[in-house]
Amino acid sequence: MIRRRAARVLLLDGADRVLLLHGSDPAVPDDKWWITPGGGVEPGEDLESAALRELAEELGPFEVRLGPLVAYGTTAFSYQGQHFEQEQWFHLARTSRTDLGLSRSGEEEHATLLGVRWWTLAELRATDEVVYPAGLAGLLEHLFTAGPPDQPVRL
Repeated sequence: MIRRRAARVLLLDGADRVLLLHGSDPAVPDDKWWITPGGGVEPGEDLESAALRELAEELGPFEVRLGPLVAYGTTAFSYQGQHFEQEQWFHLARTSRTDLGLSRSGEEEHATLLGVRWWTLAELRATDEVVYPAGLAGLLEHLFTAGPPDQPVRL
């Protein structure tokens, strides 16, 4: 089991839609899911720097306002035959750019990521597709009604 720390981003546009990345594990290509942008924190890197780096690696450079940490949790998953236990931290962020895509993503991201999509809260609540993190719709609803918490909430 590989243990790692990850910085993830709840990237919202002006209409409060959240950007999710469509992906699959190249070792199990029939299993598809939607995830928030983000990834592993490199040695010596803080969460904010990792979140911004991951956004640029996955979506290319664009203007983003990175806000506070709003949630955290742990997850276990397999990727290319390796088993991971991941402590993940979620930043809230905003952008006015809605034409984001994968054309500028790195080689590793091209092997995993299939597309991007902006989701409304109603679409998240109604979908039967796999979306990570579990409970994302409830977290977003809370953020939209109560604003960011004083301390990150546990997912």
